[in-house]
Amino acid sequence: MTNTISAQLSDPRFDYILPEDKEFIARFDDEMEASGYSANGVITPGYAGAPGWGKYMLIYAKVGVKSKQIAARIYLRNDGTILRLFLNNIDKHAAFIENAPEYIRAVFDKGFYDCCHCASKPNGICNFRKSYTLNGELREKCSGEVFQFFKPGIEKLSAYMDLFREFYPVRSKRSLLR
Repeated sequence: MTNTISAQLSDPRFDYILPEDKEFIARFDDEMEASGYSANGVITPGYAGAPGWGKYMLIYAKVGVKSKQIAARIYLRNDGTILRLFLNNIDKHAAFIENAPEYIRAVFDKGFYDCCHCASKPNGICNFRKSYTLNGELREKCSGEVFQFFKPGIEKLSAYMDLFREFYPVRSKRSLLR
């Protein structure tokens, strides 16, 4: 038996995952590998202490680097799959986001995991706040919860990968076949 993500998803412990979610996960995994990021063929147990993480998750980091900064996660929950992208320097990519499909823009808009200033220090600095401006309006989000795409779906994969590559451009000479 191979150790691919797709093969692992056929294990009975993942029977609760819908077939269309399994297809999305397998295709996303392929796209991430082509972009130089990997979950190393591992579906890891989730963390019960963190609401929303799910029973299992895939954690993607750049291949071939010493310091493994997480770029994306897929949470495998009983009520569906969640794609979470770890995005920084949002202002630098504002034009891209403002022109993205609605289901991408919505995650960056007000009302979706807005910062409630729960960890603000007396000087107003919060290590868990992401602040950026879209369409001329300041947004503040809680970095512990942001940029989660619920029920991502295979039909949206191309847009998610475009967003990912906007923030994590492929820097190798390899060309991506799309």
